[in-house]
Amino acid sequence: DLVATVADRFEVSVSAYPERHPQSPTFEHDLDVLAGKVAAGATRAMTQMFFDNHSFFTYRDAVRARGIDVALVPGIFPIHSFPAVARFAARCGAVMPTWIADRFAGLDDDPAGTHAVAAEVAAEQIAELAANGVEHVHIYTLNRAELALAVCERLGLVESAPVA
Repeated sequence: DLVATVADRFEVSVSAYPERHPQSPTFEHDLDVLAGKVAAGATRAMTQMFFDNHSFFTYRDAVRARGIDVALVPGIFPIHSFPAVARFAARCGAVMPTWIADRFAGLDDDPAGTHAVAAEVAAEQIAELAANGVEHVHIYTLNRAELALAVCERLGLVESAPVA
């Protein structure tokens, strides 16, 4: 209803769930909900975080197969704290691949190591998305601009800040 109310005055972005909304009965239901949002005037859908790009690619293919014409923007969540993000991901229905858990193993008490691995993992994820036709991403920062900046540095989008 909100989308239909404001879509004639604003460009509207809505949420999308590549791994199914935790309260949705089915993946098809999620596609129906997205189709309704687009029919109401949404022009872009930003996804919930995901850590396995295959989930996004499968979702993108399903959205296109249903004829839903909307820009899909993947939501990338750099992992500032593996235990915290893993718990949050589980509550949101986002799968945390074992290979990511392995990359963060032993870093719970190492903020610098966690930061470095988080930036590398997110940059690798974005690079793979870009190589597969994705033009834009949304980086969930949670007020951690330095981590988002580190991701952009690893992608060569910004220069590294000089060390004082």
